[in-house]
Amino acid sequence: MSTGIVPPPHQAGTPPPAPGSSPPPAEGDDNRSPRRTEWQQRHLTAETRAVLDADARVFVHQSLSSPCLDVLVAAEGAQVTDLDGRTMLDFHANQVNVVGFANPRVVAAVHRQLDELAFCTRRYTNRPAIRLAERLVERSQGVLTRVLFTTGGATAMSAALQLARVATGRHKTVSFWDAFHGATLDTISIGGEADFRSGVGPLVSGTEHVPPPDPSRCPLGCRARSGGCDLACADYLEYVLDHEGDVAAVVAETVRSTPVIPPPGYWRRVREACDRHGALLILDEIPNGLGRTGHFFSFEAESIVPDMVVLGKSLGGGIMPIAALLVREGLNVAPHRAIGHFTFEKSPLAAAAGLAVLDEIAEHDLPGRARDLGSATLRRLASVADRHPLVSGVRGRGLLMGLELGMDDVAEAVMYEALSRGLSIKPTQGRILQLAPPLTVREEDLGRAIAILDAALGSVEASLEPYHGGTWHG
Repeated sequence: MSTGIVPPPHQAGTPPPAPGSSPPPAEGDDNRSPRRTEWQQRHLTAETRAVLDADARVFVHQSLSSPCLDVLVAAEGAQVTDLDGRTMLDFHANQVNVVGFANPRVVAAVHRQLDELAFCTRRYTNRPAIRLAERLVERSQGVLTRVLFTTGGATAMSAALQLARVATGRHKTVSFWDAFHGATLDTISIGGEADFRSGVGPLVSGTEHVPPPDPSRCPLGCRARSGGCDLACADYLEYVLDHEGDVAAVVAETVRSTPVIPPPGYWRRVREACDRHGALLILDEIPNGLGRTGHFFSFEAESIVPDMVVLGKSLGGGIMPIAALLVREGLNVAPHRAIGHFTFEKSPLAAAAGLAVLDEIAEHDLPGRARDLGSATLRRLASVADRHPLVSGVRGRGLLMGLELGMDDVAEAVMYEALSRGLSIKPTQGRILQLAPPLTVREEDLGRAIAILDAALGSVEASLEPYHGGTWHG
């Protein structure tokens, strides 16, 4: 199983981008791209275009949503079907697909709960919500003993930020450039993507940022020493903690969805730095917890325990919106405040879905399956990379995988070529292709996806000028 970058031979030693270069686009394909228009003109019928026009007339326009790409009518397992009858493997899925779309166990649980209790008024509780909280505590081996449910990852992260302030008496945070924690004002303030931060006016104060632990593109110019990373990024973070002196929390994605796999030992150093400086460690596992990286919690691979962890997306099985904040017992310190006072906080429907997801994960050992399939798939992707000079590296952990391309602003082109052949993947940062299949994916579907990706890369390479000595000209 890879824990970092696997450069193909023709790209070994390729230097990272020069410091100060413009940041690439982030967090998906932009609906204003001319490639989007071209793909729609080639593939969509008049009926689908009419539905898309209706969507565009009624929804608020934003760069990563409306106007939309296509219209879906069905989703099951690893596949989606659009209005024109086109069936595609969806290895994007907004990462809600740990147990696959329309998982029968989750659907049945929600149906049963609808007949029993569909809503729980605030001030009351219900058995499904309690059982789900207990199950999550058990999965943390009793280290994270308190739970708060919300309807989405951003609101759960907001609750974590408020609790950190109450618990420490401080308000500052340290988080990472390039990170994503949600699209609310407080979460874009701790986030690090220009798509969300720029041009919206003053953000939440006290939100310091440091370079991410990205071995492939280290902005600190870090070089391997004695066969390993010298963890300059961890030293940088502690420098900020030391000089700020009053930081409430370090907030980070355990594994960035791109994916970015921090170098070995990084999280232990950060955990120790937080302890020395009295800062809490809040880990965001909204997209990549629940087994995707080969462990139920991604932090388990790092031999640390955070003070808080946030789960979401797949917790509701792609059917019910639910997120969870788990905290250690010593942080149960805000009985006088309403830090998560949400109408659907203890939704029995969402809890029933979450319990079914946990049952599915446990019964089929989906974290173990992610480790095994991910390791084999990364090797196959490395073979694909060897055949394509456009690919500069392969990275991943479990069934969170990515191809890094050696040319900016080309990932989107590969994505549309793959989509034309029946595979939906996520382009991000202009040069990375992310693959996040369900942990229940069939091995033959993984094989088909790799073949499609191979063909899509070849098609895009053929459209570019020849590759000469490590640089694309065009």
